[in-house]
Amino acid sequence: MLPFLKRIRTEFLTAYRGLDKAVLYSVFILMLCGFFLILAAGPATAERTHFPTYHFVIRQVIWLIPTIVALIVTAILPVRRIRQLSGLILMGGILCMIYIILFGARTKGAARWLTIGPIGLQPSEFVKPAFAVVCAWLLASGRLIKKFPGYILAVMLYAIVGFLLLKQPDFGMFLTITAIFFVQLFLSGISWWLIGGLGVLGAGLLPIAYFCFEHVRYRVDHFLGLEAGKPYQVEKSLETLHNAGWFGKGPGEGIVKYDLPDAYTDFILAVSAEEFGFILTALLVSVFAFVIMRGFWLVRKENNYFCQIAVAGLLTQISFQVIVNMGSTLNLLPTKGMTLPFISYGGSSLVSMGLAFGFILGLIHSRTLSKGLE
Repeated sequence: MLPFLKRIRTEFLTAYRGLDKAVLYSVFILMLCGFFLILAAGPATAERTHFPTYHFVIRQVIWLIPTIVALIVTAILPVRRIRQLSGLILMGGILCMIYIILFGARTKGAARWLTIGPIGLQPSEFVKPAFAVVCAWLLASGRLIKKFPGYILAVMLYAIVGFLLLKQPDFGMFLTITAIFFVQLFLSGISWWLIGGLGVLGAGLLPIAYFCFEHVRYRVDHFLGLEAGKPYQVEKSLETLHNAGWFGKGPGEGIVKYDLPDAYTDFILAVSAEEFGFILTALLVSVFAFVIMRGFWLVRKENNYFCQIAVAGLLTQISFQVIVNMGSTLNLLPTKGMTLPFISYGGSSLVSMGLAFGFILGLIHSRTLSKGLE
């Protein structure tokens, strides 16, 4: 047994040494920032919702354990294992989404959560990174393997996942999947005519969503000024950001967390600005920018076509979430319940982001000598 454990330890350390430490440590910094911001916003939310004071803080710490495990384990996996694991997660996620739509309970008109005892999971969160990897494999296979219908299968996969997301409904998640798919299609080398056609088709989905989903219409109308006033949370967020100052009021001294129902999730950036000020909040934004830009810079040097498309899709997912969350807080985009990666409260979001960054690290550091799929 000892030689076996020694070999496992050696293989783990070898794989760990191959990881990009700048990205890995930056992700840990984001997790730490998220903990402190949940520590700032969580007790106020717990008090308002009649939970124990540190209910959300404790749950966030508990969810950080599988998040770190998912990050490290997936980061040291070979490319083939990452593809296989992504396929399993995607199939499981799709089956769970179908079950929820058919038999799940609806909350505020949406069926998104799978309850297993005391644990609530949102399967669509895990579908996002898995979809990016599997779709990249299909597109890469379609380009590199003759007569393999990779493009057709990728379109079919997008249609299935997109349909299930609209049935929940979760239009924000649908837009995220669409952004991933379009970026990967573009990088796969399809013709400009097809890109233009898909762009027109995608643009046509926006008015359809506006007229078919009441919550989408409500948010767009308020954003465009077609309805009087701004939504309460946006108005309070803007007021807080305006009065935050360079250094903020200090940890625990903020008051916006008592007024905003989503202060610990969608509007946690407002809590950061009020308590820690513009400078530290700007540094937090800079960490996101660094991780994303370094990911794109590193994947440039990757000579594996599948890895290039997969990492680009994963980075698109993360970028989209960051932009939408911050844009909503600043009233630059219509509000959409989208978490800020590793910062907002949410177990499913945390673990899925751990998987996403684990996939990125694993695919980036697995240099290959050929341009094949392995």
